Amino acid sequence: MATAVRGHKLLKDKNDELMKQFLDIVRENMRLRIVVEKKVEALHKSFTAASAAMSPEGLDQALMLPKQSVTLELSEKNIMSVHVPVYDFKTRLAGEGILPYGFVNTASELDDSVREAGDLLQDLLKLAATEKSASLLAAEIEKTRRRVNALEHVLIPQCQENIRTITMKLAENDRANTTRLMKIKDMVLKDAHDFQ
Repeated sequence: MATAVRGHKLLKDKNDELMKQFLDIVRENMRLRIVVEKKVEALHKSFTAASAAMSPEGLDQALMLPKQSVTLELSEKNIMSVHVPVYDFKTRLAGEGILPYGFVNTASELDDSVREAGDLLQDLLKLAATEKSASLLAAEIEKTRRRVNALEHVLIPQCQENIRTITMKLAENDRANTTRLMKIKDMVLKDAHDFQ
């Protein structure tokens, strides 16, 4: 019973801390989502303007060979025994400048859209990490809540009922032994008085 009560308290504390961490991550997720949506909208506008100013073949040719490569590293962070992802990326340029094309045959709007796409990648990775973290924490919160409820509504009441039943049985046995001893004492005294 003591172990169940202590486990219940620990799990309830864990659930409270998980909820606090979850709400912090959800707030960060909402902030990042707004930032990413604004950047995607700006990127879409500038790319639409670039594709309107250039021919489709010229646009394909300008963006055909990337100038930089990106490596993504995945690590994990532990939040209350939940392993959440942490993404880190590094870019490596193949030459000078970020743009993979010359300025003569391309529109200036394409320059803006390529820069905006590069800026967007970092925020997209942060958003992906926070969304996955929120999902994992939500699953852990649900699991912990089920355990807390099982302890609170099933195991602890069963233990209390078992303790009450055992206590009543032991008290009944104690009364039966006391009664038996009194009967034996009466019999011994009666035999002792009859003998004299």
